Amino acid sequence: MTPVLKSLCGVAAALLFALSGPALAEPKVIKKVPPEFPEEAVRKKVTDGVLKAKLSIDGTGAVTDVQIVEALPAKARVFNESAVSALSKWKFEATGKADSVEIKLVFAQE
Repeated sequence: MTPVLKSLCGVAAALLFALSGPALAEPKVIKKVPPEFPEEAVRKKVTDGVLKAKLSIDGTGAVTDVQIVEALPAKARVFNESAVSALSKWKFEATGKADSVEIKLVFAQE
């Protein structure tokens, strides 16, 4: 391999690494709104639960969509509305690009 070609291969590898690095970074949360423990859960005697939600984020850092990916207890679904309401109000650092992130919420009655 010629010295110039060897040098160019090194530059290409460095660029590929630099481009793939930021894509792996999680969006940075700048405002969190905690979900409220739902009255429906209290009425149904559900004392705790766990949700995983996927948030779609626009370039300004605003949450544009919340999808519940997993919920326990699954059959009760008592935490979904509270989670979607709270997560919709979260704010992320503006990047100028749309992004998404998965968030895990743990509910426990105090």
